[in-house]
Amino acid sequence: MVNLKVKVGDLSLENPLIAASGTFGFGREMAEFFNISTLGGISTKGFTRLPKIGNPAPRVAECDCGMLNAVGLQNPGLDVVLEEELPFMRSQNATIIANIAGETMEDYIFLTEQLQSQDLAAIELNLSCPNVKQGCMTFGSDPVAIEELTHQCAKRSRHPLWIKLTPNVTSIAEMAKAAEQGGATAVSLINTLLGMVIDVQTRRPILRNNTGGYSGPAVKPVALRMVSEVYHAVSIPVVGMGGISSAEDVAAFMIAGAAAVQIGTGLLVEPSLPWKILEELPALCQELQVDNIADLTGTLELWN
Repeated sequence: MVNLKVKVGDLSLENPLIAASGTFGFGREMAEFFNISTLGGISTKGFTRLPKIGNPAPRVAECDCGMLNAVGLQNPGLDVVLEEELPFMRSQNATIIANIAGETMEDYIFLTEQLQSQDLAAIELNLSCPNVKQGCMTFGSDPVAIEELTHQCAKRSRHPLWIKLTPNVTSIAEMAKAAEQGGATAVSLINTLLGMVIDVQTRRPILRNNTGGYSGPAVKPVALRMVSEVYHAVSIPVVGMGGISSAEDVAAFMIAGAAAVQIGTGLLVEPSLPWKILEELPALCQELQVDNIADLTGTLELWN
């Protein structure tokens, strides 16, 4: 019998599969068709202090080997999340990772404080959304800001604190070290790569925001490299993501150093994907000769 349980620091998960923020909402639609409690966890739609309407349409564009999105953190705001969305997720016995975003440090601190009475597995600070004008990337590309923001939230939080990092930086290892020094209990990576698609007939970007976050199978090699780099740079756990669409992808991310993984764009293509992968993981583990899937983490053997 293969054991699929994993630990992200002190947090135990039934399996390593987490629905990535922004691709699963708060689980309402999926709960109509699947048992969402069987996932290792659900990272909520990123939410802010006040409601956000997001960017103007069009804000999603399909492209080679993936997609671009510039949704811009559309969300109902903290009050609705507390009153409606989190209670619903708890009613489904979901393992909840609250993904929060803000324009200022005070926003993140306020949200962290307001979540302390909630039954959550973790809080994930989104410091990496490329599709908003203020906050997120402003913090996520500056190691000094990452360390200070993480420190301010960590000292106020009774929950594990994950920092979601952007790949749109010179050194993601430096950003991860800053999060660790600030008191993060884990880092999650990678968020989307900044990209553009152009309509040659109109000679304009297809996205009204001009640029958007590129995700899907093509980002997987970049994500694997960055997960491996960060795994060797910090002592806190890494949650990996970026183009995962199979059990073999999950294994690759764990071998690179991920303690758990998040599935994003693959969910939009095939909503049943996590449950399909969950069925396939035991056989793959047997093939890889591991009784505990957690034993795969960090076993990458680099060439000299």
